[in-house]
Amino acid sequence: MTDQDFMAAFEDTSLNANLFNHEAHIRMGWIYATRFPLADAIDRFARALKAYTRALGCVDKYHETITWFYMLLIAERQAETQATSFDVFLGANPDLVATPSILMRYYSQDTLASARARQHYILPDQGTRQEAA
Repeated sequence: MTDQDFMAAFEDTSLNANLFNHEAHIRMGWIYATRFPLADAIDRFARALKAYTRALGCVDKYHETITWFYMLLIAERQAETQATSFDVFLGANPDLVATPSILMRYYSQDTLASARARQHYILPDQGTRQEAA
């Protein structure tokens, strides 16, 4: 499926839920991040994801902190790589889909499990600075 078709199916909520795994979330975030300025990309992706979860009857799966975190990280990584396709982007950033989740480097389980984090973006609460060499 082309990026345009993938985004269109997502936005009109016709995308098969079985096709929307974690990697597909990352791909969709990358599509938005490469087509819109960052603030617009986050807003558009979040609104579309909320509509998609509503259409699937699983609104409780939407998580504001996770959505914003990945969109910010995807945009930062895209600025670094200037990837011209999602496959190139993912090849340069395999940690975005690795297990354990990259989220655990930045957030505690308690923070991610909180109702506040589900509804509002919370800045990372884990150490993220690398020691100077």
